[in-house]
Amino acid sequence: MGDVCAVIVAGGSGQRFGNPGGKQLIDAAGRPLMTWSLLAFDAAPSVGHIVVVCPAERTEEVRRRAVDPFDLTVPVSFAPAGDTRQDSTRSGLAEVPKTCDFVAIHDGARPLITPEVIEGAVRVLREDPELDGVVCGQPAVDTLKLVEDGMILDTPDRSRFWTVQTPQIFRVEALRRAEDAVRAEGFVGTDDASIVERAGGRVRCVEAPRDNLKVTLPEDLPLVEFLLRSRG
Repeated sequence: MGDVCAVIVAGGSGQRFGNPGGKQLIDAAGRPLMTWSLLAFDAAPSVGHIVVVCPAERTEEVRRRAVDPFDLTVPVSFAPAGDTRQDSTRSGLAEVPKTCDFVAIHDGARPLITPEVIEGAVRVLREDPELDGVVCGQPAVDTLKLVEDGMILDTPDRSRFWTVQTPQIFRVEALRRAEDAVRAEGFVGTDDASIVERAGGRVRCVEAPRDNLKVTLPEDLPLVEFLLRSRG
């Protein structure tokens, strides 16, 4: 059994995508969008358990449409989504088995992740005991502007900036401590790594392919489907 638990967060409302039922079950190259992520983590040797975080009232639908038809070998359990992404992560974290030392938080709407990227990120964290987590991403390539009310205030040096994705992988106890700390002070982070950073944890960025795209808007889907089909 692997010692990594994947927490697939699929609790979004789909407001920006324009689908009232959320986008986790929309068809993407012949499969529900979130199923592609489930299959990638199922194929990663380090992963011993998967937790799907989704709205409680949709659990059986998600199981029936996105999980059961695909013969996953790794055990799958469910956790109810919260009002915010941070709440959903906390809910999924509560379901991580005691046998897992690491937890990989991943967006259910990011279907192009691969087992190789997952394993590479896990390896970086596993080999450095001083790290609390690793985040997949890439160095920024576009020019960045600091803007307020439409006016440019500054052009920062992009060499120090990364754009980040998921999975974001942490030592389970480090993420739990950080969640407890920020909950006590009422801090809401923009991603899971920011919570660990806020609590004083050390998090490293590891480079991942730029095609690890997230489906946020309707125009994102055709490109993602093209890339999925091109993999055969």
